Amino acid sequence: MFADLENLTIFTEFLLMDVSSSPELQILQGLIFLVVYLGALAGNLLTFTVIVIDPHLHFPMYFFMGNLSLIDFGYISVTVPKSITNCLMGHKVISLRACAAQTFLFIFFASGEFFFLVIMSYDRYVAICHPLHYASTVSPRFCTQASCGAWASGLVYSAVHTGTMFRHPFTKSNVIHQFFCDIPQIMSISSQSVQFSEFVALAVSACIVLLGFVILFASYVHIFSTVLHMHSVDAQNKALSTCSPQIATLTLFIISGMFACLGPVSNSSSIQTLLTAMFYSMVSPLVNPIIFSLRNREIKSAVHRMLKKAFQFHRSNFVS
Repeated sequence: MFADLENLTIFTEFLLMDVSSSPELQILQGLIFLVVYLGALAGNLLTFTVIVIDPHLHFPMYFFMGNLSLIDFGYISVTVPKSITNCLMGHKVISLRACAAQTFLFIFFASGEFFFLVIMSYDRYVAICHPLHYASTVSPRFCTQASCGAWASGLVYSAVHTGTMFRHPFTKSNVIHQFFCDIPQIMSISSQSVQFSEFVALAVSACIVLLGFVILFASYVHIFSTVLHMHSVDAQNKALSTCSPQIATLTLFIISGMFACLGPVSNSSSIQTLLTAMFYSMVSPLVNPIIFSLRNREIKSAVHRMLKKAFQFHRSNFVS
């Protein structure tokens, strides 16, 4: 598991410590994770599929929503399937390369979701505050460039942080008190130079995140200001209904990020640390499709049309 080099123990594997060593509780945890994962998988893939195949949803807002569903699917798939396998098989070891890959993809999808939420807030700002210029401003070219920019920004952001955290060997410990390679846990067992470098990287990236929050805040301030000045109640309700799912998703994402960044780094496994990690790694991908599906009439209608066509196709084949 490790090699001695110049009186240092260099770890090449990590131990993911569960809350309990009881096989029964580990199996129960694995089954709960499996139910959550299947729910998130079904919701996000259904939303993405409906947006792709239904021509009534080929508009910028749904284009960004489809990207967000794809990100949520990847976000939860990075950590949960491995944890399910570990719980059901009683396996706690993850290699250094697998841990680095998990960290890279986790940051990639998390940062990508933030960038898409910023884009979606700007989309709603133009649609509600400047509706006459919407078609020319949020054009297909803008959608393509904005989405490519969000994916590329997430890639660069993730590469910088992952490269910083894994640029030196781990010699202090190889125990991670979480069900996946949690970033605060990795930082707690990394060297002092890595911690300093990551602090500098976080300080620089915080400026980018702050700019995104300024855009988000300014967009929704203008949106609510415009809505309050609308004379028609129906217009107000329609405007709020189009951006309320995004606000709910944004709020959930911010709360999850606060749990991840501001939560204490535990030196032991506990129910509290498990629930905290579950909140910021599972809840958002699970709840987002429900928020969009329940609050959006067009998506519900598209799902109904898709299921109706699938039923008619199956019935025609059965009759023939």
